[in-house]
Amino acid sequence: MNKSRRKHSAAFKGEAALAAIKERETLSELSARYGINPTVISTWKNVFLKRSEELFSKHGPKSEADFEKERQELYAKIGELKMQRDWLQKNRSSWAWNNGTT
Repeated sequence: MNKSRRKHSAAFKGEAALAAIKERETLSELSARYGINPTVISTWKNVFLKRSEELFSKHGPKSEADFEKERQELYAKIGELKMQRDWLQKNRSSWAWNNGTT
């Protein structure tokens, strides 16, 4: 009775969404053809239409290399901040306001 969820590839979702956009068949017919719920096809169609703007935008979607570069920069910044924090914790006893002198 425990029915697992099916996972569809991006190509399959795109094909179903494009078929829905073309409107040559009803959602019921597409549902029978692809074997999925009409609501799912309608959702994929709406997502496709909303995200299509990214394809034609000036900057376009970020590539994997851009994400990796940004990740490396953030990890470097985290490392730098950790070093500063560790240094401050180690040397806080030498701070004037911590010793009671001003």
